[in-house]
Amino acid sequence: MIYGERSVPPYRFRQGSVPLVVSMPHSGTWIPPSLSRDMTDAALLRADTDWHLPRLYDFLGELGASVIVATHSRYVVDLNRPPDDANLYPGKDTTSLCPIDTFGKEPIYLAGRAPKPEAIRVRVDRHWAPYHRRLAGELARVRKEHGVAVLWDAHSIVSVAPRFFEGRLADFNLGTCGGTSCGSALAGRLDSALGSHRAWRSVLDGRFKGGHITRRYGRPAEDIHAVQMEMAQATYMDEKSPFTFREDLAARIRPILKEQLGIALDWARAQARTPPAKTA
Repeated sequence: MIYGERSVPPYRFRQGSVPLVVSMPHSGTWIPPSLSRDMTDAALLRADTDWHLPRLYDFLGELGASVIVATHSRYVVDLNRPPDDANLYPGKDTTSLCPIDTFGKEPIYLAGRAPKPEAIRVRVDRHWAPYHRRLAGELARVRKEHGVAVLWDAHSIVSVAPRFFEGRLADFNLGTCGGTSCGSALAGRLDSALGSHRAWRSVLDGRFKGGHITRRYGRPAEDIHAVQMEMAQATYMDEKSPFTFREDLAARIRPILKEQLGIALDWARAQARTPPAKTA
């Protein structure tokens, strides 16, 4: 930290009482001045933020879920990328652990100011690692207490992003890493419920199958089930600056999200009540 610079914790956390953990790794907007002075005007718009998700998911306290929300912008370090910066979608374009360009391929840094490897390691140590320690620890606690844990990794993105997909993104995009990060029964129930809402389009394991968080923590064999939800931002906000939250739109979407998390929670509770199968 630069002397006199405001210190912001890497995340906000609220511990819950049920077998449901909600992660929001891309909702942060804070960029320390020591970094922002090296960034372009396009970067400082923070357009690629998963805007307003804590407000959209304002019912999580009612459900009793544990919630962890990043405070820093994904331009500082992307919490949903692996620390070795491996491409999660081989053959497809994607942004990196410490992005150097926006979704629209605009430079994030002024000429010659992009972070060097040592600076990236510092960001991982200060921001990426604490978030993942907290998330891993909470999942372990929930699994121990309830016998099962469901992780809901909440995301949103502009509905049209030619860099990543053709046409308009589906409104709701469930990702289970091709069925490997959660039980098939849970994925099926979530997908079926979304499909019943005819006014919106949904897809399971389409363009967004799940990022590092879903892939790293989803271990069904160990009773930890992870699902990523990537939403089209047009469903609840204005996608252009100043990225205004639209309560008139959100009021139609929020009940669907609450239904989804209710399904996940009911499923988890049923698993916790089911005795283990007897072995011969």
